[in-house]
Amino acid sequence: MLHTSFADGELYCRIEESVRGCDTFIVQPTCNPVNDNLMKLLITIDAAKRASAGNVTAVMPYFGYSRQEKKSTGREPITAKLVANLIVKSGANRVMTVDMHDPALQGFFDIPVDHLSAGRMLAEHFMTRDLTNFVVVSPDTGGVLRARQFANKLHLPMAIIDKRRPEANKAEVMHVIGDVSDKHAIIIDDIIDTAGTLCTVAETLMKTGAKSVVACCTHALLSDPASERIQNSPVNEIVCTNSVPISPEKKEKCNLTILSLAPLIGEAIRRIYERRSVSELFL
Repeated sequence: MLHTSFADGELYCRIEESVRGCDTFIVQPTCNPVNDNLMKLLITIDAAKRASAGNVTAVMPYFGYSRQEKKSTGREPITAKLVANLIVKSGANRVMTVDMHDPALQGFFDIPVDHLSAGRMLAEHFMTRDLTNFVVVSPDTGGVLRARQFANKLHLPMAIIDKRRPEANKAEVMHVIGDVSDKHAIIIDDIIDTAGTLCTVAETLMKTGAKSVVACCTHALLSDPASERIQNSPVNEIVCTNSVPISPEKKEKCNLTILSLAPLIGEAIRRIYERRSVSELFL
């Protein structure tokens, strides 16, 4: 695959071998730089379709723009739906992604969507540890289902943070629902971006009597100033996946334990190619 650009920034793509009639899987997370990576995905899909590829599957370990899935106030776009339309119109026959911000986003696509989850992988990682006196914490009410499923896998109690978000990338904690006193807290979320929510929740948990705080997520975006915030917070460790590229500097600064999605995505691709069930992966 050849990717380059013109002097003015226009992207260019060329598939350097025949894909005629082939089941084609295009792996491209739409992470930072979001717009460039999204255009790379769309252009590559178009190139594959024009090269007479058979079925084209867009494999997005991280689905950018998924946080803009509804109108919270007047005159806002629903950009997640716009991006879904662009992917379909570019020629994709199928989409595979991991832990979208809201599972309801599957309905934004008019093509099949394989929505994979890293929940089992994250839970199995923690199962190797002594979880005596631990509690799973959802950083907001929107993540309660995710936290409950994670807590059930680990046979742990759960607590919920009641927060409000006055504007993007800013969070204010209102209440802690549940008992975290003298417990080790595991905060679970789908995305850690600027880490504002994570650090605010961690500080609140420590003030409420928690002994320690670790976090886990699927997508560690870690946009600035996430590294500095995490270094100055009570968060001891973050367990995440490699759904987006993470630099060695950020891994060290944020004390990241990175789990690979390759076995999960690889097995899902194999099952799609062999026309077998993907949902069996999560039974």
